[in-house]
Amino acid sequence: MLYWLMKYVFIGPIVKAIFRPWIVGRRNVPVEGGAILASNHLSFIDSVMLPLMIDRRVAFLAKSDYFTGKGLKGWATRVFLTGTGQLPIDRSGGKASEASLNTGLQVLGGGELLGIYPEGTRSPDGKLYRGRTGIARMALEAHVPVVPVVMVDTDTMMPIGQRLPNVVRVGVVIGEPLDFSRFAGMEGDRYILRSITDEIMVALQRLGEQQYDDVYASTVKDRIKTKA
Repeated sequence: MLYWLMKYVFIGPIVKAIFRPWIVGRRNVPVEGGAILASNHLSFIDSVMLPLMIDRRVAFLAKSDYFTGKGLKGWATRVFLTGTGQLPIDRSGGKASEASLNTGLQVLGGGELLGIYPEGTRSPDGKLYRGRTGIARMALEAHVPVVPVVMVDTDTMMPIGQRLPNVVRVGVVIGEPLDFSRFAGMEGDRYILRSITDEIMVALQRLGEQQYDDVYASTVKDRIKTKA
């Protein structure tokens, strides 16, 4: 109920009136059943804008740290994230990664849409980076298609580190679903998972024409921190 109130009564109408977001390819989102929306990741606001532009409910896996704030601000953040379809997960690795996978599989098993950022983190400079193979494993285990999604100009709307958005028009481009059923039962093969993930990233690059760099975005972020 909170999700629908936020989307259609509170946040949705206001955001659409101010920022006038546009969308191309909405028909490529399956009208029913589970599916993964694989998106590039330019800004924190991506997880808000994409669900607002899709007719169906979209769940995103968000860092659990976002839900643990104190006081009124912490409460408001939790309400906002929950109301926009964010699910808290631990991203510390190991068993936490397995728990994240299981949470995503539960969403897909319930016939819902799951939003995933294959790069694993926001792009630090607007480039598209190498994808993490968790998305491939999830697609094979859940037996669902992967729909490539490109967010446009959200980094201009809300750059990393900025608290309030700039009033600029942003967009969403949705490509045709990718079917990986030919690899059914091969989710334990790391070479297959890498091949699937690379295919997803190629689809994203072609759809958005971002410059691609075949390294992990987290590695680039670490380099930037080291130089700072």
